[in-house]
Amino acid sequence: MISATIVGAALTLCSCGGGDDAQAADNSGQGGGSITGNTELSFTANTTDLLRNPMNGWVMYVSGSADPSYFDRQIYLSELGKNVYVRDYASACYIRTGWKSLNPADGKYAWEDPSTPIYKLVARAEELGLPIAFRVVVDGRDQRENTPQFVFDAGAEYWLENDRYPDRKTPLAMDPIWRQYYEKFVRAFAQRFNNAETTAFIDAYGLGKWGEGHNVCYEQGNAITDKTVEYKANTMEWITRLYADNFTEVPLVINYHRQLGHPVSSGKNAQPDSEALLAIAIRNGYCLRSDAIGMNNAEWGYNSWEKAFARTWNYKLPILMEGGWIVSQHSYWNDDKKYRRDHPEDVRQGEFDDSKEARVNMMDFRVGDETESWFKTSFNLVKRFIAEGGYRLYPDKLSLPTAIKGGQTATIGHRWRNVGWGYLPNNLQQWNYKYKVAFALLDRNGEPVQVFVDKECEPSHWQEGNPYDYRFNVSPSVSAGEYTWGVAIVNTRDDNKPGIKLALSSKPAQSGWIALSKVRVD
Repeated sequence: MISATIVGAALTLCSCGGGDDAQAADNSGQGGGSITGNTELSFTANTTDLLRNPMNGWVMYVSGSADPSYFDRQIYLSELGKNVYVRDYASACYIRTGWKSLNPADGKYAWEDPSTPIYKLVARAEELGLPIAFRVVVDGRDQRENTPQFVFDAGAEYWLENDRYPDRKTPLAMDPIWRQYYEKFVRAFAQRFNNAETTAFIDAYGLGKWGEGHNVCYEQGNAITDKTVEYKANTMEWITRLYADNFTEVPLVINYHRQLGHPVSSGKNAQPDSEALLAIAIRNGYCLRSDAIGMNNAEWGYNSWEKAFARTWNYKLPILMEGGWIVSQHSYWNDDKKYRRDHPEDVRQGEFDDSKEARVNMMDFRVGDETESWFKTSFNLVKRFIAEGGYRLYPDKLSLPTAIKGGQTATIGHRWRNVGWGYLPNNLQQWNYKYKVAFALLDRNGEPVQVFVDKECEPSHWQEGNPYDYRFNVSPSVSAGEYTWGVAIVNTRDDNKPGIKLALSSKPAQSGWIALSKVRVD
């Protein structure tokens, strides 16, 4: 809904509420006052439509060996009385696969071979406009050989947890030969996927069992020695620096938990160096992800340490979520939350509640029964996360000039809100504040003739529940005539084109700008 009136001597924009430091710095001298002769526009938030925005929304999981037809998977939704595509509710897709599947031979890469599942999956995702994400797993325990055999043939040292499975090799994270080949792989990997338009994020640690960062092997026998703490820090610095140096455009994430980088998987108490290891990753440009939200097993689940760590980083780094398992291998009814047996909707609710507490930006649709459960037992939570989760930004009040003399300065007033519990992570090292609020003079076709970027307005400061006020002076230099004001959050690295979809019911023009009121330039 939009309402508009012409005001004379008295247009008053609400001053910003709240009192956090970021807000105070962001709005100093901006709020309140009147702007003579402007048009005042009021908006209400659209809280129903799916907004596919970067680092925001549901993530569809896809097996690295899947057929591209997996993207066409449908689930019957009783609420709508029809089948729906899972992909229509997702903002990104996530492939967790072994290094070997991506790099089967030295210098050979699956994304270059049209016959491979990876090539076909990536091609289909790009065709659908669905950004892709990866985790590369190197440990063979509980799965299969995830590090390519040619690396071991070159002399890389490994450990076999069980001699009955000779193909389940675990490379030693400190081994120089293994590191040499892994570095070569990451450089090639980034050459293909260091693209912010088509790659959502890289889950860029991948060591330990399932690549989750626990049970990491440094020495034969997976031993813990007086060198373990040193090896953990060395490995964290090496691998996070490697990814950061090569993935300069794409967000990087790491699984935060109390056993990070340790040679064991479980334990009620955090390792003394867990926060220090995460600090290394964060310093090198990483944001956060949890693989166990909603799983409250005291030994290995998402508990008080993880919750406290998440709180420390709210509105400073985005948090991504992977939730609990409802499959038979996990007796979720024995978790400390006391979920009811045969009630998977309890687990979904627990995940949602933990996600809201952590203020996550992204939640997961994993394969099989997990995704079915979200749609068949907990679709209300799917819709709630779309409406409430991540970031959802819109201008609730705008004050726009109705006439401007060419070459002279006019003032725009604009006020913004975020109705999501997360935030737009414009402060990520890889993004470096590239998203900015902008206004444009649009021609009759909705195309921008001149764009004005408000560099003092910072969207990463916007937190749920607070209004953020700004004043912005513009000086048009266009031909005389009638134009339409447009508003957008633009990508300053992409020729100031609209880059963030706004939570408005008004549909953007073909150019991506939201058309507003008329303005005459004399």
